[in-house]
Amino acid sequence: MTAGQKRDRAGRLILFTTLWLMLFILSVKVSAAWAARSLSLMAESLHTLLVSFSTLLSLLRINPSNLPASPVVYGHGKRETIITFLLVAFLGSAGLNLLVLSAQQLTVATLGAMLMFSARVSVPLIQLLGLVILTSMGLALLGLHQGRILGNPALRFNAGQLLKDVCLTLIVLIGLLGVAWGWVWLDLVLAILLVLLAVASCWQIVKWQLPFLVQQTAIAPEAIAQIVRQVVGVTHCYQIQSRGIVGRFVYIQMHLVIHPEFTGFRSLIAERIRGEIQERFGPVQITFYINDATEMTPFNDPALKPEFNGQNDKIGENEN
Repeated sequence: MTAGQKRDRAGRLILFTTLWLMLFILSVKVSAAWAARSLSLMAESLHTLLVSFSTLLSLLRINPSNLPASPVVYGHGKRETIITFLLVAFLGSAGLNLLVLSAQQLTVATLGAMLMFSARVSVPLIQLLGLVILTSMGLALLGLHQGRILGNPALRFNAGQLLKDVCLTLIVLIGLLGVAWGWVWLDLVLAILLVLLAVASCWQIVKWQLPFLVQQTAIAPEAIAQIVRQVVGVTHCYQIQSRGIVGRFVYIQMHLVIHPEFTGFRSLIAERIRGEIQERFGPVQITFYINDATEMTPFNDPALKPEFNGQNDKIGENEN
């Protein structure tokens, strides 16, 4: 296992742990909001849902080295796109209902009438939210630290979203303390503001993930081929595909033909190519399909395409 693959595995482990803890925190927030009848806490739960969604998309990012040979470089697929549309639809429905209910309650409170759903603040609720804030803060700091060490943009982005969620939870906690002092309207105003902020956060997350949801060429194949052919031992480089954003993260898939004298140095050649491309274009994840020159047929012959029957080798090089 290469150093790049180890970093990729560590990043996935952190994302997986973060996802399950965020889902647990989400369930705690929703349960507490329902028990306390707090619309602001319910609205803030939408932000926690968005963080969980962003973490899930990063975790479901398909590793090209696990897929058969194809002219397409995979990032996110139909599964992730469908999840995105479902989440946006749910957020739209839930956010609209919270806005309407909060506006109605705020109007009633302004008129001095009794609220139908007034928030009930208790000491256990405050303690629970304090514990949630500390847990989320620990996850965010871990993600930022490991994101810098591993060079993983997804970890850093999700950690930033988690820090934002921590700040919003803290604001809700302060608002609930205000409700305990008699400012009942504060819970309703915060609910309206948090729903509007959730829309902005949703757009930010989708915008960041969007380049991985669509088919587009990130780097010109000619530019990659020029770098690869300068590496000693490479005879041919063809069928180059790339996807993502240069400087943030790029998936690359390529087919190589190695000179027979360098057959025993395939891993070193692949690592050298990955390093050269990363130095110029930033974080990359590369899958190599390698043939030996002794097994090579004419360059334009379809038989040159790798077949997974033991005749050709596939090496996945990962660098987040």
